[in-house]
Amino acid sequence: MVSFYGTEITSRLLLGTALYPSPQVLADAVKASETQIVTVSLRREGGPEGAGQSFWQLIKGLGVKVLPNTAGCHTVKEAVTTANMAREVFETNWIKLELIAQNDSLCPDVVALVEAARILSDEGFNVFPYCTEDLSVAERLLRAGCEVLMPWGAPIGTGLGLNNLYGLEAMCAHFDDVPLIIDAGIGVPSHAARAMEMGFDAVLLNTAVAKAGDPVVMAQAFAKALEAGRMGYEAEPMLPNQMAAPSTPVLGKAVF
Repeated sequence: MVSFYGTEITSRLLLGTALYPSPQVLADAVKASETQIVTVSLRREGGPEGAGQSFWQLIKGLGVKVLPNTAGCHTVKEAVTTANMAREVFETNWIKLELIAQNDSLCPDVVALVEAARILSDEGFNVFPYCTEDLSVAERLLRAGCEVLMPWGAPIGTGLGLNNLYGLEAMCAHFDDVPLIIDAGIGVPSHAARAMEMGFDAVLLNTAVAKAGDPVVMAQAFAKALEAGRMGYEAEPMLPNQMAAPSTPVLGKAVF
């Protein structure tokens, strides 16, 4: 069990709600993943059929906690305004804060991120910042009021996995008392299991499930991978060795 801003969660998988082939597949994948938190983006609603309201009713019917995000924002003003609108629409103080520096890598704008996090924290938001694995940036985010850190594994939507193992391991060691969530870049269940084995508390992903050939089965696979990885971490795995060591004792073997 892990706690985010005083809310205890049993599932360590956070799931995005974009890119699914149909609303029914989305609903089935969320249920199969056993997630308790889904991310949603605030967008202007167009057309006479009220598609946005239909989507919101679908999400509410899933019985999960909603984590709105500021996806696509490039300025502090834009992110803060979006967060306040999301709080009103989704009736939650939780916000996943995304502030993008440039569109090719979708890398977080870490300077603007810290500023926006401070403003939103002062306004009563529980901020989940999408950040890099830079320790100094992480420390500034904590001082700004964040109680959770969400470093990227790789750029959003790439599926490359955990690009900077050294940096991510350093985060786990340095912030051992702060909830850490790998956000972005996860492509296959083994990536998620590796994050758990390193000591991360949860994984947030979207594309890896939504764009899979069978999103429902993939959601189940990620749920199992996260469980296995966390169990492996809690079992205290053996340390790697540079030299071979026999697993069968040689003492007492027959000598010819």
